[in-house]
Amino acid sequence: MFKVYPGKWNGGIEAETMAANELRAHASLQDVAEDVCQNLQILLGGFETSTGEQWLAFQNDGTYSAADYAKVMSESVSNSQAQREWKLWNPFEWKESIKRRQIFVIKILRGAIHGLAFMHDHDRLHQSLGPASVVLNTIREKDVAYLVPQVRDLAFSVDIRCSSLESGPSLLSDALWHRAARAGAFNSLEKRTFGIADDIFEAGLLLAYLAFVPFCEAGIMDGPSLQKLLESTFQLNMEAVREYCQADECLSEAVNFLDLGGCAGWELLQAMLNPDYRKRPMATTVLKHRFMTGDVL
Repeated sequence: MFKVYPGKWNGGIEAETMAANELRAHASLQDVAEDVCQNLQILLGGFETSTGEQWLAFQNDGTYSAADYAKVMSESVSNSQAQREWKLWNPFEWKESIKRRQIFVIKILRGAIHGLAFMHDHDRLHQSLGPASVVLNTIREKDVAYLVPQVRDLAFSVDIRCSSLESGPSLLSDALWHRAARAGAFNSLEKRTFGIADDIFEAGLLLAYLAFVPFCEAGIMDGPSLQKLLESTFQLNMEAVREYCQADECLSEAVNFLDLGGCAGWELLQAMLNPDYRKRPMATTVLKHRFMTGDVL
């Protein structure tokens, strides 16, 4: 599978920098031969064409993304009248279908967070984690046993080794460290902590996306609308978000999912989206939460 960046004559220095950064990030993560992570996409190599295009070759372990999966599942719910009739006619089948979806979504999330944890453990931030950045080898929920999610799109990845943090911002990390400074993170340790917490925030938005979109009819909820709801409308107060969503029948299955295990999903969301970056959990801690382990199912 190839990923192509335009040459600097068409894409500017930014495209060339992103291509080089993605190659460098994969090389550093794959250099740990004894500890290869199955939840990171594998880079096979790269080359530059005579026109300046940068080509990166990846192992083809799947052509779908988590965004593709969510879109297909929401479209399957969109036969609203037929689905409602089926739900009333055969509630057992409906419950089984929802249960499979819950299991599938949690496995996607576990894979994505495991890949993110591996990156953090090896001094790399992702910085653009989202549903399109998680590749899946299947979107058939009955094939969940064979599902292996992989994190990809490391073009904005940031090196958080002490030597790199002390050398100052680069073209791709400048905005991140400006935000860190506004949050009161100035020295290397504080900046590292802020960067990891920033990735966790993005992972929290991914959790919210996969908890809502695949369980709702198409067009009811999308990524930007959900982020606006969480960040702007309710100021990251998950209790208020739950109360709002509970009143909307179209969001009932998403609410039921996050309500599992005594509102374990809402609890994890609140932790990952905590307005204070210092209070957000590490990726390894997220993986141990009862919502992510599947104990709530």
